Amino acid sequence: MTVKKMTPGDFTGLAKAYAVNRPNYSSSVLKSILGLVGKPQSEIDFVDVGAGTGIWTRMVAEAGVRSVVAVEPNEDMRSEGQSLTGDIDVRWLAGSAEDTTLEDNCCDLLTMASSFHWADFDKATKEFHSLLRPSGVFAALWNPRLIEVNPMLVEIESYLNELNPEIRRVSSGRSGITETLTEKLFECAYFDDVVYMEGRHVIEMTPERYLGAWRSVNDLQAQLGAEKFKDFLGRVEKRISGLDSIEATYLTRAWCARSTK
Repeated sequence: MTVKKMTPGDFTGLAKAYAVNRPNYSSSVLKSILGLVGKPQSEIDFVDVGAGTGIWTRMVAEAGVRSVVAVEPNEDMRSEGQSLTGDIDVRWLAGSAEDTTLEDNCCDLLTMASSFHWADFDKATKEFHSLLRPSGVFAALWNPRLIEVNPMLVEIESYLNELNPEIRRVSSGRSGITETLTEKLFECAYFDDVVYMEGRHVIEMTPERYLGAWRSVNDLQAQLGAEKFKDFLGRVEKRISGLDSIEATYLTRAWCARSTK
């Protein structure tokens, strides 16, 4: 496998691995977020920003909301998402968290799933406040592995520190912006009524899918570099050799806040 040089936040070339191997989010968290909106699901206009290949977008669409717009800046990810939502009524747009290109007061629910860590917090929250209708809900969520419940996954994670003791996870959903997000949303003038929720769910993965999920992770490739990331994948492949499946527990973590309009 050829490992391309990665820059932080650039998912070019990772779209297919991302779409095929990344897991869904907790369905219970989805139901809870929709419940916070305070409207029948069939009346909710939904915008997903940093939608990637549309994993979360499709989950919300299939829950029966009225309209769905997916905003994604990366052409590869957006193209893959469009191909996977061909039978669902989703409008895809090229745009960013800071500039979605959407009109004001266009939605009741706006989310960023596994992508808010790439956004400029101040610019993005200002944009989202403009897009949301009065009392609309913004939700930032992530879906990290809960490795503590599986010793093998803890062992695999330790390989990263062996290869680079200075490695710092940006997008794991249990580090970076998530460490202070509750406080930042409470202090933000655009939102109040901050709610945190989480839900565990277990995914049985084939060895191929488990490796594929690692291949879709941008921040590790950017920090390790091509050779060390290839070394890491080799160690993982050796460790899971002979296994029929890997039980991976995921922890969907969501921060929700209501617009102050």
